[in-house]
Amino acid sequence: MIAAIKQLLAHPLTRGLALDDPRTTALRRDIIRSKGFLRSIYEEWYRRIADALPAIDGRILEIGSGGGFLRDLIPDVICSEVFATPGINLVCDAQRLPFSDGSLRAIVMVDVLHHVPSPARFLVDAARAMRPGGAILMIEPWRTAWSEWIYQRMHHEPFDPAGGWELASSGPLSGSNQALPWILFARDRAALERRYPEWRVAEVAPMMPTVYLASGGVSMRSLLPGFAYRAWRGLERSLGNLEQKAAMFSFIRLERVGTQSS
Repeated sequence: MIAAIKQLLAHPLTRGLALDDPRTTALRRDIIRSKGFLRSIYEEWYRRIADALPAIDGRILEIGSGGGFLRDLIPDVICSEVFATPGINLVCDAQRLPFSDGSLRAIVMVDVLHHVPSPARFLVDAARAMRPGGAILMIEPWRTAWSEWIYQRMHHEPFDPAGGWELASSGPLSGSNQALPWILFARDRAALERRYPEWRVAEVAPMMPTVYLASGGVSMRSLLPGFAYRAWRGLERSLGNLEQKAAMFSFIRLERVGTQSS
């Protein structure tokens, strides 16, 4: 039944696409911009990131920029991707950042961390490149009873809350565990902060239990027109604690503390 629904709602432009093909990423950018409801979700995410940027000197790096349009809101952001694709400034690996020590004030990521093969290597190198007072700002999938049911049945990416911190070797986008952010910043948060004292988990804000479903994401048709976003999102916010308890995503802010890594 679920497979039939997914087939019925599948976006015609994404059928049969290989996730690790750079052309797929370029196509996803077009889809995000063209679907008004989905674009509104990204605009809200980007505004939240922009509002949380630390007020210190340094450069802003976005990792995994290929499908998005953050530069529309933050013009001086350095847009990077793991492979060459239109609209980026830099090809780089999140685990080996090509920046000098203490040169960044922020790293921003939207739906990216759960694709990084070794978050441990990323956090170590990000601490090196980040100046004290800087931040990593992320929007990532989140685990709740509701989201786990949805992700495990309706989404093509794995969702394994019993998994570890590392991902099995795979392609740059096909390798993933959507539960990884929850594993790091909820299940294993205390262990992570002991292991990486350069980072403080300053904020974890679960959100959005239904709007992404209504948008269809990048792989399915939108269920609602763009003009309905404000009302639908307002209804979600009115749920109070229930929004967090059923959240599908979370805004996560890590603060760089202490002195620069040697």
